[in-house]
Amino acid sequence: MMTRDNPIRIAILGAGIIAQSIHIPSLLRAGFILDTVCDLSPSRANDVAARYGVRGVTNPNDVFSDPRIDAVLIATPGSHTELTIAALMAGKHVLAEKPLALNLAEVDRIEQAQRDSGTVLQIGYMKMYDPLTQRAANAIAELTDIRLVRVTVSHPADAPQIQHLRMKPPVNDADRAEIDRANTYEIEQTNLALPGATPEFGAYFRNIIHGSVIHETSLLRGLGLQLPTEWTADVFPQLHGTEPSSLLAIGTSNDVRFIISWNWLPEYPEYNEEVKVLGSNGRVEYHLAKPYVLEERSRLIVQRHDGQERQDTTYTEINETGFLRQLV
Repeated sequence: MMTRDNPIRIAILGAGIIAQSIHIPSLLRAGFILDTVCDLSPSRANDVAARYGVRGVTNPNDVFSDPRIDAVLIATPGSHTELTIAALMAGKHVLAEKPLALNLAEVDRIEQAQRDSGTVLQIGYMKMYDPLTQRAANAIAELTDIRLVRVTVSHPADAPQIQHLRMKPPVNDADRAEIDRANTYEIEQTNLALPGATPEFGAYFRNIIHGSVIHETSLLRGLGLQLPTEWTADVFPQLHGTEPSSLLAIGTSNDVRFIISWNWLPEYPEYNEEVKVLGSNGRVEYHLAKPYVLEERSRLIVQRHDGQERQDTTYTEINETGFLRQLV
């Protein structure tokens, strides 16, 4: 357990947008000691490391073999199975961004590595740790005869979301062979999860369902809701081209209808995500904080009906974010 007198020394694997905008500032605010920045791009690793006066490396083994490092935060693109297992077996505690794995066989391997190492493994589902998530769960528990749970995500392209960060443009100096190896591995693992799937759907499964929509299912669990075991889903327009299709998924659990609407809107001015839960005696609206904005806070609106009176209460958190609370 980390204390003020015994801070955790941590390394970052993957120094992209989320690491630079949120993870590193949150780690420092929480009292961690940033030791090393690791990225396949030498220029990015060295640039981000120099910004914080720490070591920059391109080989994760330099992190795993360093006995001074207690933990790693894995924020590389794609599946994190191989890096997670290597870190665990090296005795490092791990906070891994999603997706942790792409199929159950990968999960089994990770669970075995965690048991063998005795270290801590956590997935970066920060929305579950948002200070308002538990308050929202409590408000939902007070609703009677819940009829509808609807999640709506408006997802722009990266450019509108990160303009304020003033990040240096990426340099294509990463090891191409290592990138190709990782891409091949991910396709193989996708084929194990979805035998016979088209390459287009395999990419959608990796990049959208596991890269974004998975946050919504984890959040709904954090809100105390029992998810459907079967969903009917439609993607539109049909999978083609370079831009992702939007997704509409519908399911039912305990006579409650669930709708997840994930919408790709490349020119939309900002990311927007909301959960609405409708019951016979009121409704709960949960507006999640935008990513890539360190000081952004979520907002919760609870509407209650009592006879002829309606009471609307709005909650915001002043000091903490889900990114920060998942660290402590």
